[in-house]
Amino acid sequence: QLQLVESGGGLVQPGGSLRLSCAASGFSLDNYAIGWFRQAPGKEREGVSWITSGNEYTSYEDSVKGRFTISRDNAKNTVYLQMNSLKPEDTATYYCAAGHWASLDARNYGHWGQGTQVTVSS
Repeated sequence: QLQLVESGGGLVQPGGSLRLSCAASGFSLDNYAIGWFRQAPGKEREGVSWITSGNEYTSYEDSVKGRFTISRDNAKNTVYLQMNSLKPEDTATYYCAAGHWASLDARNYGHWGQGTQVTVSS
């Protein structure tokens, strides 16, 4: 069974950091681009970052540039999202997704995790 599982979310104060993990089971992430998305209550899901299958390219949504870093360890079948300088507006449920085309468009991803909650609050 193909599965993606996110972890690492939690409650953090503004300015703090979290590292999210996206672990795959039942399939290898080697041939997949991975995207991170988030959805806040009452808002549409938005793309945050993506990384190509071979780790050649990454991209970020404007509001997280310079604060978030996406990386992958194919040997561990895991992708990470390091989030620094967190702001209250980063509060959302974060999802990882696997697909064959790297983009911030959710329609390009066929496998999704269940999400992990990130809350930034003092």
